[in-house]
Amino acid sequence: MPKRLWPFFWHFLKKQKLVFLLIQITCLAWTIDHIFWPVVFGVFIEKITNYSGEPVLSYLALPIISGILLWITIEVFFRISGLLSAFAFPKLEADVRMSLFKYVQDHSYSFFTSQFAGSLSNKISDMTLGFTRIIQQIMQIFVPVAVGVIIAVALFTSIQPIFGVILLSWIVVHMSIALYFARQCDDMAHVHSEARSVLMGKIVDSISNHINVRLFSRKLYEQNYLKKFQDIELKKNIDSLWIIEKMRIFMGLASFIWIGLLMNGYIIYSWSQGAISAGEVVYIFNSSWNVTMMAWFAGMEMPLFFKELGTCKQALSIIQIPHDIIDKPSAYPLKVKEGAITFENVSFKYNPTSSTLFQNKNIDIRAGEKVGLVGFSGSGKTTFVHLILRYYDLSNGRILIDGQNIQDVTLESLRQNIALIPQDPSLFHRSVWDNIQYGKPEAEPTEVVVAAQKANAEDFILKMSDKYQSLVGERGIKLSGGQKQRIAIARAVLKNAPILILDEATSALDSVTERNIQNALQELMEGKTTIVIAHRLSTLSGMDRILVFDQGKIIEEGTHEELLKLGGHYSMMWEMQAGGFLPDAINDDDYEDEETIL
Repeated sequence: MPKRLWPFFWHFLKKQKLVFLLIQITCLAWTIDHIFWPVVFGVFIEKITNYSGEPVLSYLALPIISGILLWITIEVFFRISGLLSAFAFPKLEADVRMSLFKYVQDHSYSFFTSQFAGSLSNKISDMTLGFTRIIQQIMQIFVPVAVGVIIAVALFTSIQPIFGVILLSWIVVHMSIALYFARQCDDMAHVHSEARSVLMGKIVDSISNHINVRLFSRKLYEQNYLKKFQDIELKKNIDSLWIIEKMRIFMGLASFIWIGLLMNGYIIYSWSQGAISAGEVVYIFNSSWNVTMMAWFAGMEMPLFFKELGTCKQALSIIQIPHDIIDKPSAYPLKVKEGAITFENVSFKYNPTSSTLFQNKNIDIRAGEKVGLVGFSGSGKTTFVHLILRYYDLSNGRILIDGQNIQDVTLESLRQNIALIPQDPSLFHRSVWDNIQYGKPEAEPTEVVVAAQKANAEDFILKMSDKYQSLVGERGIKLSGGQKQRIAIARAVLKNAPILILDEATSALDSVTERNIQNALQELMEGKTTIVIAHRLSTLSGMDRILVFDQGKIIEEGTHEELLKLGGHYSMMWEMQAGGFLPDAINDDDYEDEETIL
């Protein structure tokens, strides 16, 4: 999609260009209505003024027939315009909305970690509605007004040039005032729209964390916190509306001087001098006020038009941020036959100013091997698996899966071949069935049920009010942590990808439930290349190999027994476990003990 506003608009409008062209033509019904009815009335008055006893119907046939035809034409145009608009604009909105949604979806993992979901949603909504309003204002107001002014000036000039000059000069002054203030409104609208997006993002963030608000009794705190952003939005909103009111004051003065005094004054003077007839007086008087109302309405819409432009420009920012993790033009689907993973001289840091987390890392994970990752928080375990999923691109080196560089394959196929069970799974506000089936949308009903059974989830599912069709709430809020985890496990069982990553997959489960699903996990891992991150080191005792991380380096590797015999970093962590779990970090005394052990 184009990154600039007007090319962006045309990108979508051209898909229905013939329909919108016809809508534009039929929108001129407003112009016909306001410009040509005074002509009919003028002829009618002229006829009545000069009536000398002829048969009435034949004498008034011209204005009567003209009026009937004019009425039918205007009505037909309005109805055609309405019917076409009812078809074209919803289709336009749907196209814009889905295109923006698709673009946002293609952003990288790091993009979403630094954005408010509410703000992104608000920008998509702003662009969708703002685009429609802008096009409607152009087609239904500005173009008909412009055409009407041109016709009126030409007709006024044909009667007496001075009338055309007065009307044209007023239009120039009127639109100059509108444009002057509209430009200010454009800038202010951009600022106000950004303030509103930030405010909406903060509101969504607060609502989505309502449990913390209640847990810490922070309702008043949240109200005061949001009030700061609401005050900013309020001030920007008032500033933008005040500009519109100032514009209306100046436009009212211009209309009074040019139309109220100059135009009407010269109409009376010309009639008193016999320069124009009574019919022409009626025509010019009615037309001038009709054009005044049209131009006034267009002027009123001008700040709103530029406000919508400012809003759309601000909303357009979501596609002006380029995708940083993308498929190469030559990318091909990943084909996994065995599932071997190789790191070749891999170096990585999160941004140019941060320290390097991995430096020239080389490691081979054999096909079907079960590998455990251990280390204190921040040691690089999660980053390790994120690099395999290509949430980030490497600073240097390559990651290969069955000899295929993951930067050369499509992202879709890469992640389709990897099943991840995270520590804190996120569920959709959909049914239990939908959340499990998400692992394989085309799955048969029996496959979904079997997956739930293997994850030891069916017992609690069948106790829910609507069983598999029960809604889980936003992000699964209606479920306990262990229940959400079992749904995530069932989803991974259904996906049945050749590479499996477990990131503290059983941490939210009680001991009985964990023991019950360990068999399911063992079955799930069978024949798959498996990477397991765990703080409960006992869960790694059955791994083929354990990699010990410390500050982005793999400092030890081996089986559980080999690492305990080594008496190094892993052995120290094993001794430090409290209640079977590894602490997040070690204190200074622990570092001294570690140095002694090493």
